Amino acid sequence: MAIITVDHLRKTYGARVAVEDVSFSVEQGEVFGIVGRNGAGKTTTVECVAGLRTPTSGTITVDADLKEQVGVQLQECSLPDKIRVGEALALYASFYSRPADWRALAEEAGLDLRKPFGKLSGGQRQRLSVALALVGNPRVAILDELTTGLDPQARRETWDLVARIKERGVTVLLVTHFMEEVERLCDRVAVISRGRVRAVDTPAGLIARAGGEQRLIFHTDEPVDALRSLPEVASVTVAGRGGAGTADGRGTADGRGVKVTVTGTGDLLSAVAAVLPPSRTRNLRMERTTLDDAFLVLTGTEES
Repeated sequence: MAIITVDHLRKTYGARVAVEDVSFSVEQGEVFGIVGRNGAGKTTTVECVAGLRTPTSGTITVDADLKEQVGVQLQECSLPDKIRVGEALALYASFYSRPADWRALAEEAGLDLRKPFGKLSGGQRQRLSVALALVGNPRVAILDELTTGLDPQARRETWDLVARIKERGVTVLLVTHFMEEVERLCDRVAVISRGRVRAVDTPAGLIARAGGEQRLIFHTDEPVDALRSLPEVASVTVAGRGGAGTADGRGTADGRGVKVTVTGTGDLLSAVAAVLPPSRTRNLRMERTTLDDAFLVLTGTEES
């Protein structure tokens, strides 16, 4: 059941078009990602969903009370330097009729209630921002550029926090440009480019749209022509030292073998290994189409 429905959203500022035509729906209890390059319209879209901006046209339906049941974490969290974590959480909790236990939220986020905002690290500020978004006990949490500027450790701690939010049944609308973040957290994702939705799918589905290609790269002294007939194999490229190998793909005379690149789909590794056992190959590595690849295929070079 959809808890958020966006239908042909358009938002302009005078002659400038921020969002051209965006439509998607978010199911209850899922983490729904919105990705796109800078200026694609991601933040404007979620600010319209949150009621912070008024659409120029189109409709947005949120099956929740925007004031009581939707929590928002914006790109930057700014509070007075001297306010303590506990004071900020208690203040925000006072805005709601049925707030969450803010002390428990602070503990879950790994925050010291006595620490002033000005002394918090970047990761701690982001986790406080999330806790403030959750203090009203929302059904929906909108998180915008959650981990921008964080180091890898702080990013993973924040991801763990989002995973726990989902476990509680909270629907999460997540704006990001980190593809690893999408793969780790999102059930589905919308790719926005120049104010339009280019695709809505699971992370795996987006990769499949980009071809889902796999590449096996290895060196061998053995003939490789038999690989070309395998149903999983799309192409076989052979290159020897200083150029191509022999006509049948056999290793070059210097004994170093040829470099072979096999592209394909399905269980490519097992199919190749059945014809050319690993004992007959060297320096084997496998590369797959990534979500980064899919993103570039879907958005091209449209935004700078």
